[in-house]
Amino acid sequence: MSNGTDGLESLQLEVRDLEVHYDGIRALHGVSFVVLKGEIVTLIGANGAGKTSILRAISGLTPYTGAIVFEGQDLKRVPAHRIVGLGIAHVPEGRGIFGNLTVRENLQLATWQRKDKGEIEADYDRVFAIFPRLMERRSQSSGTLSGGEQQMLAVARALMSRGRLLLLDEPSMGLAPRLVREIFRVIQEINQSGVTVLLVEQNANMALHIASRAYVLETGTIMLSGTGQELLGDRRVKEAYLGT
Repeated sequence: MSNGTDGLESLQLEVRDLEVHYDGIRALHGVSFVVLKGEIVTLIGANGAGKTSILRAISGLTPYTGAIVFEGQDLKRVPAHRIVGLGIAHVPEGRGIFGNLTVRENLQLATWQRKDKGEIEADYDRVFAIFPRLMERRSQSSGTLSGGEQQMLAVARALMSRGRLLLLDEPSMGLAPRLVREIFRVIQEINQSGVTVLLVEQNANMALHIASRAYVLETGTIMLSGTGQELLGDRRVKEAYLGT
């Protein structure tokens, strides 16, 4: 993984002066940050800090001012469905799976824009290797899966779109501690396979342990940034987010 010092040639995502408003209330106040290829970058902060708004803006789901540039392309006027096609996969908070469809049908939905039809079957094998339980339940209705299995399906579906940048919004929310550890292991495995990860996560301790770099948001503003290890050792982060 990159340590953030590779220079502009490895720049994958650049967010500049990002502002988002809801009903006249400003949720983001000129947020700027970068994500380099191969990194895991995490955004931490309290509920309402603006983390989800950032991911929704990148995915084209929320209007914004400022600039979002992915692999050299300005996303400002690109519709959400085309942003997926450019290589950005988004796993929203709440998972968003289709409970009336089977596991395999949910995965198939993510492939509709792909032109490389011949490689899709190999990608089923890849995601089932990462998530063996989904292989066992591939013909099962997704609504009957456990919460942890549904989260795995949401991540697997994002991988089926062949995204080069994976946006994850609270992937560990509501999961038992054992499953939280498994989800974080899977995030690292996905990253090591060549996918860049931008992670929003309430479990700051786990997120910072796997992060190349991290940004701390407070009320729509980036207050701190550094490597994951630097922020794990920062007194302010310890007191506010790590309970130590």
